[in-house]
Amino acid sequence: MIDTSIKWLCAAILTSLIGLHSMNALAVPDEIQVYTDDMDEPGEFGLELHGNFVMSGPKEPGYEGEAPSHHVLQMTPEFSYGISKTLEAGLYFPPIAIAPDNKVQANGMRLRLKYIAPKEEGDTLFWGLNTEFGYSSRRVSESAWNAEIRPIIGYRDEKWLFAFNPILDLAFSDGMSKQPQFEPALKVSRNVGHGLNIGVEHYSALGSMQNLNQTEMHGHSLYVAVDYEKGPLDINFGIGRGYGVDADQWVAKMIISVPLK
Repeated sequence: MIDTSIKWLCAAILTSLIGLHSMNALAVPDEIQVYTDDMDEPGEFGLELHGNFVMSGPKEPGYEGEAPSHHVLQMTPEFSYGISKTLEAGLYFPPIAIAPDNKVQANGMRLRLKYIAPKEEGDTLFWGLNTEFGYSSRRVSESAWNAEIRPIIGYRDEKWLFAFNPILDLAFSDGMSKQPQFEPALKVSRNVGHGLNIGVEHYSALGSMQNLNQTEMHGHSLYVAVDYEKGPLDINFGIGRGYGVDADQWVAKMIISVPLK
């Protein structure tokens, strides 16, 4: 007999996929991830390899200098280090894109610092903050210098994980709007046993905080995601669908995470 909560999760996935037909597009970044309370142990190095492939996307640039994303493979190594029980540093380098003609290009680099508040044993709620700053090439961003402020709010027990990231993106290059861009991300997953978790991840681009009511400018993307943990190995795999004009319509993404001793 299938657990009732699993039935509800499957129903939620199907409902979300159907409901996205009325939403607009969200372009694919080099990192497609909802942050949770996962942290490197103090003194431990870690490596996450982020990869995504746009199976169906725009074939024309959205702005001068942009590289169209159709059939582009992005690979981004992320090196991390546990500073303490509550602090973790990270470096994304070098993010690369492989175009359909097999040309390989670097996309920049980013630094990050993540804080997760201390928890007592048995606590199910968690919260924290991740900050990033870095450089991006014109191929993937109109602004060369950008920062991200990512609050982390969530709940985790033996069966369920809920994580919400109300992200603010900031552009610092000349000629760009200095208004923070609101890009919330949400993850819901269910532990079905044997190290396997199944759920959904939703990513949005809602524009500046002053213009959130302009729904025609909103972008959305939904992923059905699977997480598998076996010993030190942690794998996240998802298939996503975006909607709207110039959408990255179908995207496959994977994150492979391993500690480095």
